[in-house]
Amino acid sequence: MRYRRLGNTGLEVSELSYGSWITFKGQLDAQASSWLVNEAFAAGVNFFDCAETYADGEAEKLLGLALRDLPRCDYVVSTKIFWGGTGPNREGLNRKRLLEGTAASLQRMGLSHVDLLFAHRPDPHVAMSEIVRSMSLLVERGLTHWWGTSEWSAAEVESALQEAERHHLVPPSMEQPQYNLLTRERVERELAALTSRGLGLTTWSPLAYGILSGKYNAGFPAGSRLSREGWLRKRCTPATLGAVEELSRIAGRYGLSAAQASIGWCLRQEAVSSVILGATSSAQLAENLSAPEKCRAAGKDLFPAMDALFPLQSPR
Repeated sequence: MRYRRLGNTGLEVSELSYGSWITFKGQLDAQASSWLVNEAFAAGVNFFDCAETYADGEAEKLLGLALRDLPRCDYVVSTKIFWGGTGPNREGLNRKRLLEGTAASLQRMGLSHVDLLFAHRPDPHVAMSEIVRSMSLLVERGLTHWWGTSEWSAAEVESALQEAERHHLVPPSMEQPQYNLLTRERVERELAALTSRGLGLTTWSPLAYGILSGKYNAGFPAGSRLSREGWLRKRCTPATLGAVEELSRIAGRYGLSAAQASIGWCLRQEAVSSVILGATSSAQLAENLSAPEKCRAAGKDLFPAMDALFPLQSPR
């Protein structure tokens, strides 16, 4: 496993990290999730990602249990605050929501602090000054070491940076956007100016909800996510599935699966500090964790061929 700096924080995170979205509680029970977290850790993964909304807080409980016997100084853990349940003041980024939501997350995980705390979405109903001041307070109280954003626009992140500079507060250090062969514009265009100034990226969905793995080329298996969610099926156009079939052929020539090639492709971006994986079995985890080294051994022609299959769209 190789490690990368998280932006300008100086923190080193494994280039591949392990996330708990959808899988923990939904597909993995306490025993299975703990087993996979420890397998990932043994393979060199030191960054584990979660959110208060994953499985309505149950994912945080499972992650906390899985991390319980690992040395605290040897892993980096994150969570995200925005959706804390139904009812007034259970959603958003106001001061009450951020402070109480963070406290509840820490209690569920059995931790005194997280290393990274993300604002899971922007909140247009709360002044940026309140968000930045509240996040700064959480850092000052030692409940997190750094704070960042998830799925914020570059303009929103820039606003937070300016607010922090203006009032001598703690600025956001990282952003967590979706990034894969089908979703390239935000990382490669919109956020480029911010990453060049030291904003770290921890990206999610390297396989575009599984589409890039090739498992949907022959249809949507019963019980699969795409069999249930129509908005995802719309992304599986004949052109996309044809490109994924060609991706599988190209990857195969280098001894790679389409999933491994897709994961390795994300890491070609220096601005990407860590790519978050979501594995549900030891075999899947091992395959995904081997992707970076196998892609590095493949040579310089692999990624240009992939770029040609899934080109960055021209600016509008």
